[in-house]
Amino acid sequence: MSKSVARVRAALESAGVAAELREMPDSTRTAAEAAAAAGCHLDQIVKSIIFRGETSGHVRLFLTAGGNRVCAGRASALAGEPLGKADAALVRAETGFAIGGVAPVGHLTPVRAFLDPRLLDFPLVWAAAGTPRHIFAIDPAVLERITGAERGAFVEG
Repeated sequence: MSKSVARVRAALESAGVAAELREMPDSTRTAAEAAAAAGCHLDQIVKSIIFRGETSGHVRLFLTAGGNRVCAGRASALAGEPLGKADAALVRAETGFAIGGVAPVGHLTPVRAFLDPRLLDFPLVWAAAGTPRHIFAIDPAVLERITGAERGAFVEG
């Protein structure tokens, strides 16, 4: 088991969440790939969108439904600082994950997170589990609780 998947498993277990981390035969790097692999609606996929806080210098995590796009202006307003592109090195340094496998839990450092309320429309959602081929299902209300994510209107449209 990869170190990234092990960190996700440990974070879920320490939060009291029993979740099956599944290794899929094909990539789950994109929301469409993950939805096809999980056999679910596109919006049941939790996309982990990472920005760099331009004031803080730290990553900000936006957990959004697979079919939604994050509006940078709304996300910046919600975060209380301008947001910019987070490069792969910063994402890896603060979360411990490579882009395409960023899980909502198990980060190397505490990460401020925000949650798209659309995810709460489903009994289960699927999130990355540390690699571009690992995913897990979770109740979105539980996901909100264990990530400490703040709900907010940060998507386009």
